[in-house]
Amino acid sequence: MKKTAIMLSLCFTLVLLASGIASAHVTVLPNQSVQGTYEKFAVRVPTEKDIPTVKVEIKFPVDDVSISRFEPKPGWKYDIAKDAAGKITGVTWTATGDGLSATEFGEFYMQGKVGDKATKLVWKAYQTYKDGSVVEWVGAEGSDKPASVTAVAPKPAGAAADSHGNTAAAGHSGNAAASSQGSTAGGSQAPLYLSAAALVVAVLALIAALLRRKPSR
Repeated sequence: MKKTAIMLSLCFTLVLLASGIASAHVTVLPNQSVQGTYEKFAVRVPTEKDIPTVKVEIKFPVDDVSISRFEPKPGWKYDIAKDAAGKITGVTWTATGDGLSATEFGEFYMQGKVGDKATKLVWKAYQTYKDGSVVEWVGAEGSDKPASVTAVAPKPAGAAADSHGNTAAAGHSGNAAASSQGSTAGGSQAPLYLSAAALVVAVLALIAALLRRKPSR
């Protein structure tokens, strides 16, 4: 019984570690939007190392979204990158204090309009730690360091537009904070489900192995 308890504990610990690794990366929320929508985006940054995160750079998919506003964040300053035509192509937040420690995460907010023909928004992120090391979240989905992706649904037929020409999509919350929180909840459940499934499989395999064992004489 003691060996069984130890094995179960190890299985559970490994599953929790796997879940943490799978979910701890830079993400841009919401993870779903609608063509032509004026959206509030939240850049969520967790620190994975034992040293603080001191800089976060996001490069925008400029052909599919136009970012125009940034919310000030205490303890951080931001610098905007623009192309030759003056369009904003990215932003870099730099800590003016201690940054984000090993047990912390932060969210950085920006606003912009999703393109009328966009199908997805791929956000490339670069996370810099205090020792100068940089983690590039630019890979394909399923890779070790994936870029965050916002799926974009087609503009509903007959959708109205507001005074700024933005799509007033039915069922899409006009409240930016609610949109961000709702998408956060939906986007963060997959690692939890996978971890739970892995734990169940591990426990069942352990029980089957124990049942196959012959009693000692």
